[in-house]
Amino acid sequence: MEREVRVRFAPSPTGPLHIGGVRTALYNYLFARKHGGKMILRIEDTDSRRFVPGAEAYINEALAWLGITIDEGVREGGPYGPYKQSERRDIYRHYVKQLLDNGKAYIAFDTPAELDARRAEVPNFQYDASTRMSMRNSLTLPADEVQRLIDAGEQYVVRFLVEPGRLVEVNDLLRGKVTIKSDILDDKVLYKSADDLPTYHLANIVDDHLMKISHVIRGEEWLPSAPLHVLLYEAFGWADTAPDFVHLPLLLKPDGKGKLSKRDGDRLGFPVFPLEWHDPASGEVSRGYRESGYLPEAVVNFLALLGWNPGDDTEVMSMDELISKFSFDHCSRSGARFAFDKGKWFNHTYLQALPDERLAELFKPVMRAHGVDPDTFSDSYIARAVGMVKGRINFVEDLWDQAAFFFRAPEEYSEKDVRKRWSPEMPELMRTLAAILEQQSDFSAAAVEPVIMDWIKSNSLHMGNVMNAFRLTVVGECKGPHMFEVSELMGKDETVRRILAGVERIKPAE
Repeated sequence: MEREVRVRFAPSPTGPLHIGGVRTALYNYLFARKHGGKMILRIEDTDSRRFVPGAEAYINEALAWLGITIDEGVREGGPYGPYKQSERRDIYRHYVKQLLDNGKAYIAFDTPAELDARRAEVPNFQYDASTRMSMRNSLTLPADEVQRLIDAGEQYVVRFLVEPGRLVEVNDLLRGKVTIKSDILDDKVLYKSADDLPTYHLANIVDDHLMKISHVIRGEEWLPSAPLHVLLYEAFGWADTAPDFVHLPLLLKPDGKGKLSKRDGDRLGFPVFPLEWHDPASGEVSRGYRESGYLPEAVVNFLALLGWNPGDDTEVMSMDELISKFSFDHCSRSGARFAFDKGKWFNHTYLQALPDERLAELFKPVMRAHGVDPDTFSDSYIARAVGMVKGRINFVEDLWDQAAFFFRAPEEYSEKDVRKRWSPEMPELMRTLAAILEQQSDFSAAAVEPVIMDWIKSNSLHMGNVMNAFRLTVVGECKGPHMFEVSELMGKDETVRRILAGVERIKPAE
């Protein structure tokens, strides 16, 4: 009988959630949902020196914004809590003692200065079978001396005892079987008495076992630690219930070599965090995808395809579609280059698919930011306005450049367009155009357009010049949607008023 799929995303609250971590969370989520499993959020806060206030709340908010729902966690609760490692001290102490009692670990009293001295003496020094017997630990010290040092409050660590001469096999669902010699592994620190907390290696093994994690899906940077984790599962007698490993490829910088960093985003102008981050120590503000105008669905779709494909050419997929198609069979083993322009394309695509009414709601805060009260316009007016121009935008903020004229009459006019389109006869032609429009009882585009086209044709006027001058007076420059649709939405009074205002204000170019 197959066990229940249970995956965990286990970030450390040491700062904002990097977009690479978001992809790891997403792949965990897609895999869990594909197999009807559970998604667990565990906070790994065992390194008290690196804890950053606000980081845990940021992680929760970011995942919620992206639609990555959590089944068990600090906020959600669950049968295997606590889900914050700093609250699991008693649990870890029990398993540290078990390893010590079974001779699978030992206590080491070496100070940082002593370790530095050995590193200076021994090239490529590591604490292992070749060096441990020359160090200050419970393998070399008498038992009563060990107890005396502990009773005296001397700080110590507990190290895992790695036996040399073994071949350790790691079975990875993405990379296949990886085999290494135990001789190259050092005796990793599992626990530190200084803060009474375990290190990553012990805490993860214990928590994954107790929380019944079936698959550990994480970045490839953790692959070197996998052999040690295999040995720890064996040391505890848990080898038969150990989770399957999946080590995901790195996200690579858009250009050059190396993994994606915040510096790349700053240099090339794109966010590397899901939400805006305010550093509590430095006060530095880092951009986020949400605040930069990305839709969460677009970010999810974009990230899903960085290192995975559905097995065909499909690109635009909802979360449900991603879940149904997701499989590690189509994951890449090599790093995925972070093509941030593709992220813009996804955002453009998702914005086009939004109902105009929804897009109008997203645009209202932008209007307020530019000093326009959206409550002075009807919801249907705003929706129709953004609907006319949304094909030209990548972000909601872009709507202002494209649609501002719907909400604010021009006070200045494009010099380039004035020079090209505003000839000496234009003021009189525009007054005539305004008079004709004033006479129309039906101001729909379908009714007005043939009337104006007939006037232009019957008077042998240049259509391009007349229509562009019309646009210039109403919009302020020669760009925008179909002019008669614009005038229909604005209404007769506003259209005529703008034409006549333009006649008074626009001066022919010298």
